[in-house]
Amino acid sequence: MKPPEARNPASSGEAALGREESLSWVGVFLRGLFMGSADAVPGVSGGTIALITGIYERLIGAITGVGPWLVRDLPKLRDPGARRDYWRALQKMDLIFLMVLGAGIVGAVITVARLLNVALEDYPAPTYAFFFGLIAASAYVLYHEVSLSTGGRIAAGVAGLSFGFILTGITAEAGLPHNPLIIFGAGILSLSAMILPGISGAFVLLILGQYPYLTGKLEELTDGLVGLVSGGGGPVVRPALVVAAFLSGGVLGLLSMSRFVKWSLEHYRQATLTFLVSLMLGALRLPAEKVIASTEAWSAGVIGVTLAAAVVGAGLVLVIERLAGGIEV
Repeated sequence: MKPPEARNPASSGEAALGREESLSWVGVFLRGLFMGSADAVPGVSGGTIALITGIYERLIGAITGVGPWLVRDLPKLRDPGARRDYWRALQKMDLIFLMVLGAGIVGAVITVARLLNVALEDYPAPTYAFFFGLIAASAYVLYHEVSLSTGGRIAAGVAGLSFGFILTGITAEAGLPHNPLIIFGAGILSLSAMILPGISGAFVLLILGQYPYLTGKLEELTDGLVGLVSGGGGPVVRPALVVAAFLSGGVLGLLSMSRFVKWSLEHYRQATLTFLVSLMLGALRLPAEKVIASTEAWSAGVIGVTLAAAVVGAGLVLVIERLAGGIEV
């Protein structure tokens, strides 16, 4: 999918109508919900959801359009001509798409993450089996994008499989402190991972020992904000500073990684896609090990529930892929 072309004000209405016909804003928001839900739990990648629902390259193109000019050109907006140029630049970078998709992602992270955390705590084996089915089916859906016709592509596949397998095999927490510098760095790494299929930002946070801390601070912040609106009490400033430090690093990581991915797709498309799909296959190690570790004794009932959860996860991906009209990369 190519990044959107710049359009002038006279044709913006027709172009917007055509874009909404091919991919409605409701559909974009729902894709954001799926991406946010996926990235809220360790082992599942929002980048995978973006790939199978046909918005991955559009997302990469939109993110790479973000730059210092957004702030640098603000003083020039007193001039009508500068305002028109600024608006055309915003349209070219697909700002509305980013805002709608981002609203879905944020909404999912805030709401769905709590439900998923409960599922992981109370029903870990079926939940991770569900994740296994989701990732495996995602790799199956994307299989036709894999090409092993050259030595370089074979090497990319082996590298992706190995990297995903090794990285998801790291289960011990790093024991790092929760100071602002570490939180900032965690934001860089986790949001960079968010747009890579197979490795979720939440899993990176788990490796760094920041996942429980940051999810707790996010819950503390949302509860505090609700308390302010309803007239109750609750801490806001301290958790807000933690979340701000994380997001600051995350923006830096997201912008940097998106440019690298875009460059890779433009110059080494088949090798890059082969690497990404192989990365997903290697990442299956995490949910598989979690299912085994969370199951004390195997019985016919336990096996049945585990398999059913995996089938549901795989079925969900196939339904999403069908509703999305197939992937478009």
